[in-house]
Amino acid sequence: MKYINFKRYKFSTVTKHLSTLSHNFLKIFKFISIENYSFRKIFKYFKFLKFDNINITKYIKLKNFSSNLIKKFSFFNNRFFIIHLPASVIFFGILYLFIPTFYSYDKIYVQKRICANKNIQCLIRGEINYRFYPTPRIKIKDLIVNDNLNKRDNLLKAKEVVIKLSIKNLLAKEKQSFKKIELNNFEISFNTENFKNYKNIFSAKTNFMPIFFKDGRIVFYEGKNYVATFHNTNLKMKFSDSSTEAELNADFLNDNIKISLNNEKIKKQKLTSTEIILKMAKLNLFTKIELINSEENKNVPKANVLIKKGKNRIASVVEFKKNEINIKNSNLRNPFLDGKLEGKITFLPYFDFDLDLNLSSLNFTKLYSYFLSLEKEERNKLFKINNKINGKLNLSSDKVYSGYNLVKSFESRLQLNNGNILIDQFLLNMGKLGAADILGSINNDKKFTNFIFESNVFVDNQKKFLSKFGIYNATTIPTNLFISGNFDLDNIKFTFYEIVNDEKLKNNEINFIEKEFNNLLLEDGYVSLFHFPKFKEFVKTITGEDN
Repeated sequence: MKYINFKRYKFSTVTKHLSTLSHNFLKIFKFISIENYSFRKIFKYFKFLKFDNINITKYIKLKNFSSNLIKKFSFFNNRFFIIHLPASVIFFGILYLFIPTFYSYDKIYVQKRICANKNIQCLIRGEINYRFYPTPRIKIKDLIVNDNLNKRDNLLKAKEVVIKLSIKNLLAKEKQSFKKIELNNFEISFNTENFKNYKNIFSAKTNFMPIFFKDGRIVFYEGKNYVATFHNTNLKMKFSDSSTEAELNADFLNDNIKISLNNEKIKKQKLTSTEIILKMAKLNLFTKIELINSEENKNVPKANVLIKKGKNRIASVVEFKKNEINIKNSNLRNPFLDGKLEGKITFLPYFDFDLDLNLSSLNFTKLYSYFLSLEKEERNKLFKINNKINGKLNLSSDKVYSGYNLVKSFESRLQLNNGNILIDQFLLNMGKLGAADILGSINNDKKFTNFIFESNVFVDNQKKFLSKFGIYNATTIPTNLFISGNFDLDNIKFTFYEIVNDEKLKNNEINFIEKEFNNLLLEDGYVSLFHFPKFKEFVKTITGEDN
């Protein structure tokens, strides 16, 4: 790191200005002539407590000291105080800010200053220049940051970097203080497989300067596979010995996402408190996480989690164990259901979950009305599951509210596997009427979504069943009915493979039942599928009640 030589003609210009200012400064003394007395002699007669009998004019000869001259010498009218002194201050201030323009900044030195953390490396490919306007700053072109363990993968790339300097010690290059850093037109590559490495970067005991990211993007990967991108990203990060603050504002999934983080060490209680707030405007999503990490039990930090989306709300206490989240004491509520959620979610090496959702009540009427209010494309998306989401869900409800109160309660075991939904068990309690179970899977491919199923229907009280469906001519019905088939969820069409009561039905009988089912229950698509009067009409038709 070397200084470049100042050119002589520039210093000569500065000298001329200083000479002119000095000449103007001395004009004020044209009116005063001080005789050849030393300062000691002057102060010998200048006693602060006694001013009597002091003849100042004896030692000072005034030239043309008229009343007009006194007015001319007035403090506020004198040109020195009004023009030259302020001009001098401004000139020397600008000169102080301007001189570092002639310095040569060594790239290696600046790289080490920016990347003081041992877990990262910086590389400056472009030029380094000093600018004094609007504030003292160093401008850098093309900065690349890598973490030490994955030097081939760029963690950060920025087209322009601005390092703002403290006003102190500007002329001593080695002592210049970096106040904050701005990275413009940047790209951050975040690989979920390297999460531990990123955590080590910020856990290192290094005092980072405040960092501001402007007009860039953050790209998320899982290994070599692309996941998602934050566009038009602005990120602010501030660090101190006891706290960390961060605020992110970006465009994500055609929505605006805001994330704020506040991390604080509470030394007296030996705790680290972290608050994370996430908001998405169009989605109407609000998430708040209060994480508490005890020094005595670092391996199991706890958090209070609140998630709200419109009228949907979940509040929970969770524990973190390595790459796993354990959900405890969770309350879930929305206009359709009310219940508790417990279980665990695993992130690495793969995303997986094992959850129990126990509902005290489910309002099927409202849930079905909401489903019908969706557009066709939105309905189809409900059955399209991301193939990266895998896990188990045990879902049950103690009470089901519906218009005709056919189903009283249910319990089920579901699996999500590579984009498909496997139904290991789905038991429907129909009270005194009986019960039903359903097994099957919802299979997704690029063109079709099909629900392949098997079901057993058990009738416990025949009289109650016949009365419920308005069947009066038949005295008995099968007490056990097996049905297998396929439901095309895109084209909304049922196909029955097999129907067995006391004996297996013939193909023509199955075809008749299939035709009546599609004509009656799917007459208006999903609108008529769970419409009980339509279902009642269908049951009466296949039992011969309408004949």
